[in-house]
Amino acid sequence: METVKVLHMNKGVGETSYVMNSTLQSKIIDVTNPATKKAIVEILCSSRPVRMGIADLGCSSGPNTLRVISEIVDVVHATSRVLDCPVPELVVHLNDLFTNDFNTVFDSLPSFYKTQRQEKGNGFGSTCFVSAVPGSFYGRLFPNKGLHFVHSSSSLHWLSQAPLGLKDGWGRGLNKGKIYISKSSPQCVLDAYLRQFQNDFSLFLKSRSQEVVAGGRMVLSFMGRQSMDPTTLPTYWELLAHALMSMVSEGLVEEEKVNSFDVPYYAPCIEELKLEIEKEGSFMVISHEAYEIDWGAGMELQSDSTSRGELVARTIRAVAESILEFHFGSHIIDEVFRRYAKLVEEQLSILNLVISLVKRD
Repeated sequence: METVKVLHMNKGVGETSYVMNSTLQSKIIDVTNPATKKAIVEILCSSRPVRMGIADLGCSSGPNTLRVISEIVDVVHATSRVLDCPVPELVVHLNDLFTNDFNTVFDSLPSFYKTQRQEKGNGFGSTCFVSAVPGSFYGRLFPNKGLHFVHSSSSLHWLSQAPLGLKDGWGRGLNKGKIYISKSSPQCVLDAYLRQFQNDFSLFLKSRSQEVVAGGRMVLSFMGRQSMDPTTLPTYWELLAHALMSMVSEGLVEEEKVNSFDVPYYAPCIEELKLEIEKEGSFMVISHEAYEIDWGAGMELQSDSTSRGELVARTIRAVAESILEFHFGSHIIDEVFRRYAKLVEEQLSILNLVISLVKRD
């Protein structure tokens, strides 16, 4: 399964859309903000560029997309005032896969510009230029040395494809009854997932090394884990596999369909990230943090009648429905997430990793 052809967040503004189910991602942006602000300030203090290239990779759609850009713009303007220097021309690139709901993003741009003009003056429109750049960030997206700051939130845990080597000689899935790494997964499954992550993240770094100026910064956040052992904690993918296997037991889903489905996803630990950054060599780690985030906190504000498990299930559905529908068909989606909501009720925390990098000279 190639992610670029299949994966997209649920479109539109309906009950199961990403727009309506991205509270978790908003919390992750909250904890990433200090690193983002610090990076912007350091860029402006060290180089004072006349034109500043900014890219948000994996921008998706909905309220979080332009929120990130708004906060970056605010920091640029505030820091420029403190430094008593002209505000640089901002060239902002919003990137996601070709199947992303860019129309919803574009619909939000007029109100974004209006708000910014009200806050920063009528000249804002001639100093900030926003464009969309569709394509996979596992490869080149921008011209050489055009970016000063790269931001990516809740995106780089998605792999470019499901790992190779997860089927036997007869084409049968090796990770039986599972859709991701678990304690029962054979070692070859763990190795395949790690190898795919290493290849993808190395390509990401190599691509950005050609696009980011010397001294440019990146702030990246991932779903991650504390331990080097990827099987130490159950994940929401394991619970989704349980929901699917309960449907197998009732004859609603073919078992081999589950065995042959492998999520194109990898939650790394900090040590794995640092190792690939050091091997590629173009960037230096400035700081890294790990944050435990409670999925349920604040979600109950969205609905008086919906359980926290159902709200978490909607969050996962908003990001994973496209790949599940591609493999299993649309007819199972409502039922599998109904079962998943019951299983996930008590599994309401994740670990988010935030890492800040600077491009070497």
